[in-house]
Amino acid sequence: MKLDDAYANVPYIPGGADYPARWSAQAQAFRDALVAQGRADLGLSYGPSERQAFDLFHPEGPAKGLLVFVHGGYWLRFDRSLWSHLAAGALARGWAVAMPSYDLCPAVRIADITVQVARAVTAAAAARVYGPIALAGHSAGGHLVARMGMPGVLPEGIAGRLSHVMPISPVSDLRPLLQTSMNADFHLDMAAAEAESPALMPAPAVPVTIWVGADERPVFLDQARWLAEAWGARHHVAEGRHHFDIIEALADPDSAMMDQLLG
Repeated sequence: MKLDDAYANVPYIPGGADYPARWSAQAQAFRDALVAQGRADLGLSYGPSERQAFDLFHPEGPAKGLLVFVHGGYWLRFDRSLWSHLAAGALARGWAVAMPSYDLCPAVRIADITVQVARAVTAAAAARVYGPIALAGHSAGGHLVARMGMPGVLPEGIAGRLSHVMPISPVSDLRPLLQTSMNADFHLDMAAAEAESPALMPAPAVPVTIWVGADERPVFLDQARWLAEAWGARHHVAEGRHHFDIIEALADPDSAMMDQLLG
């Protein structure tokens, strides 16, 4: 369809097709190490389906707070097992990290995934980790963490603990996706797209930073800018970064991304 190429990342990233296998291997090695140290709780259920579960990683010593990372994949692919290594930055700074999976389209709608992620954040924060809650999400996950800032999405007690929301290379306006072949799985109409578009919603009452790579596809630069402008949010364009390596800064406790996200 008209915008299929505009929203395609793999063909425009050198070695783009190799990234998932690389992520998976790094994540598995990281996860195995934390399990051996007794610092990982894996597969914690937050809902009735198999994919409604999260992994929780613990820092050395009491946690200063909780970072929840929500993965991307256009609401169509991937799960929590590919991203465990990205917890390294927050863990080194003394924060616990939760990484949820969620059901995927077309089995569910994007609005259903929003509800699931809200349950995951609540489950991780309500009973397991106290203190502030920071949210980071990549691509479709950027959309999902942006939605968490909207009134009524998270329970009041959880929403009141939010310290920062960071959509990374987010899809903030879903209306263009109506012109992609992916919509055969999303089943979006204009009303549903508008109802799930953070860029069309009021800014949340929590600090927000939009992070995007300077070498991303033009539509992702647009999507990030639209959200930053709509919300009056901080907007960081990372030089030399594309849609897949932009998230690597999460693993570095001294990165500018982690400084902004966790302070």
